[in-house]
Amino acid sequence: MNIKNSKNTLKIVLSVGDESGIGPEIILKALYSHEIQENIEFILVGSKKNLQNTYTHLRGLGLENLANPNDLQIHDLKISSSDNESKSGYGDSSFYYLTKAIEIVKQYPNSALVTGPICKKSWSLAGHHFSGQTEVLAKSCGVKNVGMLFTAKSPITGWRFNTLLATTHIALYEVPKSLNTQLIHAKLDLFKEFCMTYTEKPTLKVAGLNPHAGEEGILGNEEIDWLNDALIAWNENNRDIKLIGPLSPDSCWNSAAKAWRQKDTEKHDGILAMYHDQGLIPMKVIALNYSVNTTIGLPFIRTSPDHGTGFDIAGKGIAQSQSMIEAIKAAIEMTKNSRLLNTH
Repeated sequence: MNIKNSKNTLKIVLSVGDESGIGPEIILKALYSHEIQENIEFILVGSKKNLQNTYTHLRGLGLENLANPNDLQIHDLKISSSDNESKSGYGDSSFYYLTKAIEIVKQYPNSALVTGPICKKSWSLAGHHFSGQTEVLAKSCGVKNVGMLFTAKSPITGWRFNTLLATTHIALYEVPKSLNTQLIHAKLDLFKEFCMTYTEKPTLKVAGLNPHAGEEGILGNEEIDWLNDALIAWNENNRDIKLIGPLSPDSCWNSAAKAWRQKDTEKHDGILAMYHDQGLIPMKVIALNYSVNTTIGLPFIRTSPDHGTGFDIAGKGIAQSQSMIEAIKAAIEMTKNSRLLNTH
């Protein structure tokens, strides 16, 4: 791989993630892919020894389409606990890989961050009490209003499918207590800004919290108590947006499934989901392997595959790298977009 040193070269900083999972494998596969542009400078943050061992092991399994770590620019971060092959050891190293990657991306205005999957339990065992990488990013950048957005570009129609989560990594029983008008307005503000980089007058849909969006109070009161009014109030101040909802969650994503597969059908620009699984289940079913997790509201672009560490298949050479490829491609596309240009 040719490394470009020009200040104008787009840099993608890659945090390897939990090295006991499939992170190293999918990165080596993705960086070999013909889908990745060659005029990009990649900076990997992780253990060079681990990446070399992964490469050697996978080659021994007969895999050939892999980037050679010796050809990569690796910030070889030495973590004392990384030699400890335990959940806490891997949690410690993956946490510091992320924080170092954030530090590096802040140094280069023309750069983006792509993160490998981590294990939240391993972080907790290592004493890093964050519910996910999104929360670390927000704290590191001093940003309160960030959004966990899942985006995918259909290989069939070219349509970009976006789902934003109003709440993220919290228990289901906490969701109704966490939702309020202020939160919904803040997330819609972020969503509008993101979607307007692609569409001048976006159409946004909002899923209800309850089955059938509460059925006028029969199946839940949140919609009639405050959510309906919250959406009306926001839309009055954002008349350039077509806002639809709250919609019954069981049918809210039907149009997305059609737009993913069919060119001549109704298109919208994004759906706001009330909680994690409400948004992620249809996202992953519709856009399997193409969905990308991105954090909006940061001073730089950050993307990640939408899957986990894959401990059960780690080392077998069968890990699917398409989501990592899509994460890199999305980071490049968003950072090159002049209206999404980094401000850091």
